[in-house]
Amino acid sequence: MKLQQSQIWKQGDQYFRIVRLERLAVEYKAMPGPNSKRGTHHHATKKEFCRLLKGATLLTDVEIFLAPPE
Repeated sequence: MKLQQSQIWKQGDQYFRIVRLERLAVEYKAMPGPNSKRGTHHHATKKEFCRLLKGATLLTDVEIFLAPPE
């Protein structure tokens, strides 16, 4: 899996946006919707973040654009 900044991942009913990506750490925002401005910021190691994303799906730009606003 290739992580990049600004990617949005969907895990169940939760969405995760990568805010800042470093060599060994990830800052991400957990949100209720892909276009939501509400959410909480979290810090994790890359290993922890990849475990969090296990079974999650990466959203395409089209899926994010067509998502209903929160």
